[in-house]
Amino acid sequence: MTVLNKRENLLLFLGDLFFFIFSLWLMLFIRYHELPSSEAFLQHLVPFSVLFLVWIIVFFIAGLYDKHTVILQGKLPGIIFNAQLVNTVLAFLFFYFIPYFGITPKTNLFIYLIISFGLLFFWRIYCQSLFGFKQKENAILIGSGDEMKELKEEVNNNPRYNLNFISSVDLNEMSGLDFNEEVLKIIYSEDVHVVAVDLKNEKVLPILPSLYNLIFSKIKFIDMYRVYEDIFDRVPLSLVRYNWFLENISTAPKATYDFLKRAMDIVLSLALGVISLVIYPFVIIAIKLEDRGPIFFVQERVGKNNKIVRIRKFRSMTVHKESDGLAKDVRVTKVGAFLRKSRVDELPQLWNVLRGDISLIGPRPELPVLVKLYEKKIPYYDIRHLIKPGLSGWAQLNQPVPPKFSANYGETKIKLSYDLYYIKNRSFLLDLKIALKTIKALLSRSGM
Repeated sequence: MTVLNKRENLLLFLGDLFFFIFSLWLMLFIRYHELPSSEAFLQHLVPFSVLFLVWIIVFFIAGLYDKHTVILQGKLPGIIFNAQLVNTVLAFLFFYFIPYFGITPKTNLFIYLIISFGLLFFWRIYCQSLFGFKQKENAILIGSGDEMKELKEEVNNNPRYNLNFISSVDLNEMSGLDFNEEVLKIIYSEDVHVVAVDLKNEKVLPILPSLYNLIFSKIKFIDMYRVYEDIFDRVPLSLVRYNWFLENISTAPKATYDFLKRAMDIVLSLALGVISLVIYPFVIIAIKLEDRGPIFFVQERVGKNNKIVRIRKFRSMTVHKESDGLAKDVRVTKVGAFLRKSRVDELPQLWNVLRGDISLIGPRPELPVLVKLYEKKIPYYDIRHLIKPGLSGWAQLNQPVPPKFSANYGETKIKLSYDLYYIKNRSFLLDLKIALKTIKALLSRSGM
């Protein structure tokens, strides 16, 4: 059992597709003041169906098929509006510049875009929550730490989840608590159907007999950490112990995945690398005009199996030696600020991908000096070096404030939790999702 209805993505996809098609039918009805014939409808549906596919991809890249956490809910109208603007631009490009997709008169296209824009916005904001979601079940949360508090707040404040935690039990405060009297009474009186419990915590052992008896009352039990990972897409670090790695992390070769991943690295890095050569002269001239310093900056980073790899970037900072390490007097140049914001400074790393030093997708490679610091302060930090690092990764896309330039233990722990999620769940489909999300980040110039 998960707190998020697994049919939701399918429901959203089918709803989007329905309103794409219904908007087309409604456009013909409004335009010609009569029920559209099958011939007229199919004549428009054929070219529009290709556009529908592109629009679905735009929705996916925009995150409209992701789990909508409380943080995202407030941004949802803006995300939908921006996605629809992109779809509108794509529609004009399709029907005005590709003759095969042309339809006449163009007034039909204008009417369709207005109708579909309104209906899709209405569907996504007001209607989709009315379909396919189960009524919330009362639940009890038994665990400890910040993850428990974070989980309770997220689930109870988000109507898209089918649970409501009416109470929680902190395992660190069990002394003096009469579990049978105080907790079981709530379970029976409040019609609780689900108990989310941290079974990895040794402090749960004294209450296991009482929890066992609840099985006969048809109470469902779910792993608190599985729920947390399912919602936040990262591994709660309080769970991480040696046994967790033995259960979830494997370095055994995955023949199909490894082949597809390397094939994607070669094809995309070669294609993008060749195309990006057009930009090189302009970047070189800009860097030289500002301070006449070197064009490229070569850095050592820690790669797979702790192997040191040398990556090349367009220089974006004032001239300093690699031996300067984390020198505080180094600053970003004016040209460098633009290169970093647009991610152009990282284009030369495509050749590192082609060589096999790094991958397009994977944990971001770190400076050796920082790795030494983190390995001393953050348990299991070196596990992220089991796989090849990448230009973009799960942590870069999901962490709002990533650690940069200097040691930051708090943010690096969060980053590690995302890296562990990726290492545990890595697959070609997840890599493809990260790649599409990276395109969105680059186009929006949000940086990573």
